[in-house]
Amino acid sequence: MNVRQYPLRYDGAWHIDFEALESALTNRTRVIVVVNPNNPTGSFLSVEAGQRLEEIAMRRDLVILSDEVFSDYAFGEARAHPFSGIAPVFSMSGLSKIAGLPQMKLGWIVVDGPGCGEALDRLEWIADTFLSVSTAVQIGLPKLLDLARGVQQQIRERTAANLKLLRERVANSPLNALNVEGGWYATLQVPRTRSEEEWALALLRDHDVLVQPGFFYDFESEAFLVLSLLTEPAAFAEGLRRIMEFAAS
Repeated sequence: MNVRQYPLRYDGAWHIDFEALESALTNRTRVIVVVNPNNPTGSFLSVEAGQRLEEIAMRRDLVILSDEVFSDYAFGEARAHPFSGIAPVFSMSGLSKIAGLPQMKLGWIVVDGPGCGEALDRLEWIADTFLSVSTAVQIGLPKLLDLARGVQQQIRERTAANLKLLRERVANSPLNALNVEGGWYATLQVPRTRSEEEWALALLRDHDVLVQPGFFYDFESEAFLVLSLLTEPAAFAEGLRRIMEFAAS
């Protein structure tokens, strides 16, 4: 299997570079993978972009694989599920993000669109043979999904509060918080006075602040740092203060 990437472009909002996407397709391509909302950009796929992806998939006889594990964590009105069902779409999610329980190892795939009957039969065979779920998790699933509502609310409140603080703090500073619509992360654009690796290492070594450089996520240019919005609010505020102090120096 050969994976070919296509980029997102940023102009105040994130967009799929459809020209690059179509250039990456060959007669051996079988699936287009999207992450919706994307990680770490937090950008949701628009309805228009979803329709364009479906048109490409129909024209080239492809399947769309949509990773939607962060879809419950929107900061605004944006939502996942931008597809109309005119092309085969496999939408994935699971307990790792829905309930904040990655150790439970339970996920699911919602299949929609034409000609999916054979695919469902094959997926059932693969799931039973290679991806069987533990009995304990299967029995406890109704209760886990019920408890997930409270967990999601706590996560939404924390990530929204940290994002609000980030936007307020970096306003009128050399730093720029890129637009984010959902998920658990924020992308911070920092001055190109040093490389992303140098930024990340200096913050960790000299200021006890852990961030991830943009190149971890294949950002095509520098300099960007990825911050976790799940961090406890007091620690997030202090870490942000140290980042800004370092940037000012």
